[in-house]
Amino acid sequence: MSTLRMTSELRRQLILGAAKRCFARNGFAGTTTKSVAAAAAISEGLLFKHFPSKAALYAEILTEECQADPDLAHLLGQEPSTATLVKLVKGMVRHFLGIADGPDEQEAQRLRLMTTSHLEDGEFARLLYAKVGDLIGPVFIASLDRAVEAGDASRIGSDPLNLFWFAHHTVLMAALSRIPAVPCLSYGNAPDLERQLCEFLLRGIGLREAALTAHLSSGFSPDPAHQIAAEGA
Repeated sequence: MSTLRMTSELRRQLILGAAKRCFARNGFAGTTTKSVAAAAAISEGLLFKHFPSKAALYAEILTEECQADPDLAHLLGQEPSTATLVKLVKGMVRHFLGIADGPDEQEAQRLRLMTTSHLEDGEFARLLYAKVGDLIGPVFIASLDRAVEAGDASRIGSDPLNLFWFAHHTVLMAALSRIPAVPCLSYGNAPDLERQLCEFLLRGIGLREAALTAHLSSGFSPDPAHQIAAEGA
């Protein structure tokens, strides 16, 4: 029985390896399950026993890439706390805003695919949301609970995972507006955009001003509005 399970897992990894090569060479639209099966030297029927669709294959590859990211792995391994909550939000904002500015066109294509999925059958978006929720959701919820217990945040609603998705959808849309060569929307004061978006999200999930000031300053230049307020105090 153990040998059978190991064989099945090895086959699954071979399929994923073949799929990565196909997606890298032909993109999502240009890759078929038939071409992945041929690259893995298996039948398409056997591929479907491991992955029910092309979207499932691609979502699994993206999840593995996230899990292999050392920065994300380090963050998810930290003790749940207010500081961890702030770092999660900052990391999410930095990642999404960086898609439009970064050299990796594959990231932009993935963002387009995620958005298009919402307008079509939704399969890819559903799969990816489920995997992201499983990966990051528990740390977000535990950190928010600790922030509330510490008096750093107020409890908002009865389902804290909803707050994570509200934040995720906000940065997803902000990133999407910046993807075209001529952005759909040019935010004012671009250098301060990352901090402003972090503040907006953290306030929205219930973080109090004192905690915001204490935990958000690292990695950002001083906010002039905060400096004026501090000097006048």
